[in-house]
Amino acid sequence: MTRAPLTGPSVWEGKDIKNSRRWIRELAPDQVDELEAALKAVQALPWQEITREDFPLPTLGDLVDDIADELENGCGIMKLKGFPVADHSEDDLRRMYWGLGTHLGTPVFQNRSGELMRAIRDEGAHVGRTYGETRDQKGGTFLSSYARTLTNGGLRFHTDRTDVVGLLCVRQAQKGGVSTLASTPAIHNAILAKRPDLLDALFTDYWRSRFGEEGTVKDGEGTRRETAYPLPIFGVRDGKFTSHYSLTFIEAAQMAPDVPKLTAAQKEAIDMLMTTAQELCFEMTLEPGDLQLINSHLTYHGRTPFEDDAASGHDRLLLRLWLTMANSRPLPEGHEVLWRSIEAGKPRGGIAQVAV
Repeated sequence: MTRAPLTGPSVWEGKDIKNSRRWIRELAPDQVDELEAALKAVQALPWQEITREDFPLPTLGDLVDDIADELENGCGIMKLKGFPVADHSEDDLRRMYWGLGTHLGTPVFQNRSGELMRAIRDEGAHVGRTYGETRDQKGGTFLSSYARTLTNGGLRFHTDRTDVVGLLCVRQAQKGGVSTLASTPAIHNAILAKRPDLLDALFTDYWRSRFGEEGTVKDGEGTRRETAYPLPIFGVRDGKFTSHYSLTFIEAAQMAPDVPKLTAAQKEAIDMLMTTAQELCFEMTLEPGDLQLINSHLTYHGRTPFEDDAASGHDRLLLRLWLTMANSRPLPEGHEVLWRSIEAGKPRGGIAQVAV
């Protein structure tokens, strides 16, 4: 727990960061040519089998290092513009995006069946049956977090189970689908200034459910991972802040009869967290060819609802990678329950695979 304001470039408010250029990079024509040349070398390979060595980027090293440093030690967000999405099939875009991703970090699993790249699009009414749904306490349908991502509905502020989330915009919706981003260190500071008692509550354990993710499984080391687990929303280790938060997982855990109920202070702290995130956020509109990268430890992200029009080519499609980073921060003790490894620079995160 920290009662001191957090400092540094990761502490930003939307009204300021939206007018900044520090989080925007653009691929130069020769850099696009380098990506194209690397793609030609791997077109016979399935995208998920491409290694960093298969996809050489001899002159992009400085840009890749700059992006990784800005994500971890800078403002925690990045938009890389100019990805040549209009010139390629989805399969070739996956090859190119995956190849670049292997230079930025190491991809980790996004679901329990080994998915490494997810197409984020509206998949229709079946998503609950396919990706997880249950009945809530009022008898309504409660979708898993994974299922909600694959609708055209809005997404509340949350983090993903990975150091860095990458979203490559292939096509944008006819209307809506705007990305919303907020600095979690700035949220920490705002709550500290207004209600330090509620800040304290955010450093206490909130029970989360693995509903729609692993369930109760054995991970690769044979460790049994329970359906619900306790974890604070805020944490600090060695001066490095982290936040892991998804209200959907907390709500799902609260429906289980054997999970401790939220205290009044914890409920009030969540309300203030969400209100403050909305006050401090800014909107990032992704255009085709934009690659958004965000540090999950420092940034909440959400999405406004959207409407597609496939006939005009405006049916929203983003390709998502989850990356564990070589320059990642240490995490507090106890976070092993979610991340498995908590040491700086060690592979971690993603969804544990079902033992077979």
